[in-house]
Amino acid sequence: MAKIKYAFNEDNKAKTAKAVGKSLKISPKHAVELCRELRGKKIESAKVYLEDVINMEKPVPFKRHNKKVGHRKGLQGWPTGRYPVKAATQILKVLENAEANAEYKGLDAENLKIMHISSHRGFIVRGWTPRAFGRASPFNTPTTHVQIVLGEA
Repeated sequence: MAKIKYAFNEDNKAKTAKAVGKSLKISPKHAVELCRELRGKKIESAKVYLEDVINMEKPVPFKRHNKKVGHRKGLQGWPTGRYPVKAATQILKVLENAEANAEYKGLDAENLKIMHISSHRGFIVRGWTPRAFGRASPFNTPTTHVQIVLGEA
């Protein structure tokens, strides 16, 4: 498997903590929209936001991948959105790993901010589903790589 580098050039390595989730079986489009929404937030508000998305209380605005996406109530300034529960749970796990890495490095846990968060398409797990008359159709599963860098605000 190829080595995945961080898409972030850090100035002070002592003040940052990193975590990466490789080949997560979540939608790359959902991950892009969630990462855009979490970028620049404090870690506590990001965790509360992800918990609200998982409980389907707060929708994520879909600004880029919004073809045939319905409107959701509770969105400010943007009408279309969804509740990507599966992607939110996986990104929350990576965020908690980054927080644990920050505590291990001795950073202030209350003062952490998401300096960098991004998602990239991973490899595609090829699969097939049987059809009538002995045929088969492709049934592929996309994977996603998620990177998070935390820093003291």
